[in-house]
Amino acid sequence: MKLRDLVYRLYARRVEDRLDSARGPKHIGVILDGNRRWARASGGTTEQGHQAGADKIRELLGWCAETDVEVVTLWMLSTDNLHRAEEEVLPLLGIIEDTVRDLAADGRWRIHHAGQLDLLPGRTQQVLKEAEQRAGGNRGILVNVAVGYGGRQEITDAVRSLLAERSTQGATLEQLAETLTVEDISEHLYTSGQPDPDLVIRTSGEQRLSGFMLWQSAHSEYYFCEVYWPAFRKVDFLRAMRNYAARHRRYGN
Repeated sequence: MKLRDLVYRLYARRVEDRLDSARGPKHIGVILDGNRRWARASGGTTEQGHQAGADKIRELLGWCAETDVEVVTLWMLSTDNLHRAEEEVLPLLGIIEDTVRDLAADGRWRIHHAGQLDLLPGRTQQVLKEAEQRAGGNRGILVNVAVGYGGRQEITDAVRSLLAERSTQGATLEQLAETLTVEDISEHLYTSGQPDPDLVIRTSGEQRLSGFMLWQSAHSEYYFCEVYWPAFRKVDFLRAMRNYAARHRRYGN
């Protein structure tokens, strides 16, 4: 073992030993950013960058399983990403399909899709539906795969769903306007019934949400990491967890 690897392992163990598990997040959202830049920096292709990013997901979930994390939301493909060149989007969708199948077959995770299915090709839709069904009986971490996801679109879909529901119940727009609550909209989000994310991690050095879980992250803590997603290490994860545990969450109070 190289000295650098030994030092890294010792440092990671030191950070892990000092974590306060009782103060850790229950729901982590992750913006998996930097695949293409990692590929360029390493002399690889865009597809190789996306594949390396997909391979990192299993590692992340393994680290989460060693903690008290109960829900992980992975932003794998945004609605904006769908406007990229077809020669990039099609291979990326194939990588996502393979990744979701593998996660569902693993037996350790539950799978839930978050996003607009009808924006995706039929094959991708089918894979997401089958993965959710196949992993439905598992007892591990709930993994939200955000594919074809946009935060503004999610809120729009939630309002549209709420209006349709109340309409079938015979309510008028005036009645809905008088009784509408925050909870009404929350119940129609893609993550309905789930806790809001406690911690949102974004890799690659970008310090913005780009529309990720706009409604749910109102009181989330954020951790921005300089490393590109395929190069994200356990020690980077542990630093995010340590940083979160050291914060005092006031929820606006």
